[in-house]
Amino acid sequence: MSAAAEKMPLSAHLQEARKRAVRAAVALIIGTVTGYLTSDFVMDVLRAPITELAESRSASLNYDSVTGAFDLQLRIAVYSGIVLSSPVWLGEAFGFLTPGLTAKEKKYTFGFLGAALPLFVVGCLTGLYIFPRMVEVLTSFASSEDSTFLQASYYFDFVFKIVIATGVAFVLPVFLVVLNFIGLLSARSIAKAWRVAIVVFAALITPAADVLSMFFVAAPMALLFLAALVIAFIHDRARGYDRMVGGPHAEEERSGRVPITPTERTRTCSA
Repeated sequence: MSAAAEKMPLSAHLQEARKRAVRAAVALIIGTVTGYLTSDFVMDVLRAPITELAESRSASLNYDSVTGAFDLQLRIAVYSGIVLSSPVWLGEAFGFLTPGLTAKEKKYTFGFLGAALPLFVVGCLTGLYIFPRMVEVLTSFASSEDSTFLQASYYFDFVFKIVIATGVAFVLPVFLVVLNFIGLLSARSIAKAWRVAIVVFAALITPAADVLSMFFVAAPMALLFLAALVIAFIHDRARGYDRMVGGPHAEEERSGRVPITPTERTRTCSA
């Protein structure tokens, strides 16, 4: 913690927190208003797969109440406002917390954010790219004579979960690197589990019958996991953690008994 942060009285901390909270709230309101004004465009994008499906069969989005359309539009506005104002409220939050962090903690925090935020955005865009095909695959199980009537709120929740889950999946390798840097996870552990993690995430996000969408999710995830694995191995080797964490002599090192190497044993015998 910096000296200036330690000297600030509690009232000054509370006053700063109030100012930052007000600025974050104003940014959220502006973002929500902007999201409401663009909600028709967002709905057109989300409705596109259903419109395409309606060309071959009876399909439409439906509302189960008089206020259903307004409620959905308001939800889109709020979610859009959170996303659009995220640079402001994230900046205010970390601006309030940063004075209390050490130099090492600041380096890890800003390094994590610098890598995680772009990857999360790319993951969300990937989710938006694959969701129309997922809708096509999932609705193809119904016969062409059948009608598809989707409740609009459930449909929006489905798309939202797909987009967020894909974004989180892309950020997961960054979490692994952070855990490795703070000493909670070794590169050996990442090497053992990365294949299973990719398959599980890709299978949970995409339908089992949609192999192409699974590939679109799994391929970039594999590259990100391999990059995280390389970084973790370099870090472990540079810090000597490759022996301390999960190495062949980990038990001896934890107990304070350093194993004797063959060279040292030869020198001892010759002496």
